[in-house]
Amino acid sequence: MQLIDQVILVDEQDNALGSMEKMEAHRTACLHRAFSVFLFDKQERMLLQKRAEGKYHSPNLWTNTCCSHPKPGETVVAAAKRRLQEEMGISTTVNKAFDFIYKASLDQGMTEYEFDHVMVGLFEGPVFPNQLEVADYLYVSLDEIANDLKVKPDEYTVWFQIAFPKLKEWLQTQKMQIN
Repeated sequence: MQLIDQVILVDEQDNALGSMEKMEAHRTACLHRAFSVFLFDKQERMLLQKRAEGKYHSPNLWTNTCCSHPKPGETVVAAAKRRLQEEMGISTTVNKAFDFIYKASLDQGMTEYEFDHVMVGLFEGPVFPNQLEVADYLYVSLDEIANDLKVKPDEYTVWFQIAFPKLKEWLQTQKMQIN
């Protein structure tokens, strides 16, 4: 028997209010806790993934290294590390950079309404992507990503388009010190 994925419903200060089935939260646009992981190599290139064709929304689009939702009772850091292993087949330390709330319409009649915890980390090593989650991956410089988002934004997930400028601004204040 497969358990139904639950997300943590939150208020605008990220206080937990309860839980809801993940698909229902996306269909009814309920604010819930999420995270986005951005990993970099020593050359300051970001590790991007292309979402698999079979994903229930935003298939075949480029996005950050990993993103998902913590389960009820799971910390954001623990969830980020779990999903990095499940999606990309890698393990590394991640640290919280900042958070923000966004609401955006998706395909399949769904809406992302998320309190997104942005996590950053350094990763050097082999990647072993789960083909059910990830169609492709690559390391790209921040300037190349910024240019690509101007020229062909439809090739990227909506949350990546929102988060990337915020991350770039945060990185400038940190002088790219992610670990």
